Amino acid sequence: MTRIALIHALSHSVAPINAAFERDWSEAVRMNLLDDSLSADLARGGRGLDAAMHERFQRLAQYAVDTGAEGILFTCSAFGPCIEAVARRHAGIPVLKPNEAMVAEAVQGQSGRLGLIATFAATLVSMPPEFPPGIALEPVLAEGALDALNAGDTQRHDALIAAQAVALRERGCTRIALAQFSMARARTACEAASGLPILTTVDSAVRALRLRTDQAAR
Repeated sequence: MTRIALIHALSHSVAPINAAFERDWSEAVRMNLLDDSLSADLARGGRGLDAAMHERFQRLAQYAVDTGAEGILFTCSAFGPCIEAVARRHAGIPVLKPNEAMVAEAVQGQSGRLGLIATFAATLVSMPPEFPPGIALEPVLAEGALDALNAGDTQRHDALIAAQAVALRERGCTRIALAQFSMARARTACEAASGLPILTTVDSAVRALRLRTDQAAR
């Protein structure tokens, strides 16, 4: 059986991605590594993705590889350059950024404006450059949603994200991407409120990781 390492910077990301694996790739053996200080340190440190942050990601990845992981999926979207460095170091196995599969699906054969909703402000800095040049992107922050989730108010979390989905539809978006794994739970609320197709990072990531892992094993 294939062993997959899931590396998390937010505790809220653990349940959504594991639920997606249960739905779409239940036979994969999963290990979950959580360092919930990563996002907090990035937000308050003021140093961005410095050498120390890069080293932390390299250590997490090396630990996963040492346990026999045949693929690694990072689930926090604010650390792209750190993850890219890990992928270069461990080129023999699939190493995925959380968003790359969803980005590919969002632009494939699609036109019109793409709404991008995040609940963590740093994501709206790091993620837009992951999209190819020329795509019409409309990024927004669902203010207060992450605080609501942290406080256990999942209904308010979902409602705040859904309200942004409606606003994006009114601004001409034809589909919407939820930028973080912790937001996947709001998909149904967004679909009901906006009537638009909603992409989530978790479902796209599982599909892509399964395909790449199978290809690497051949």
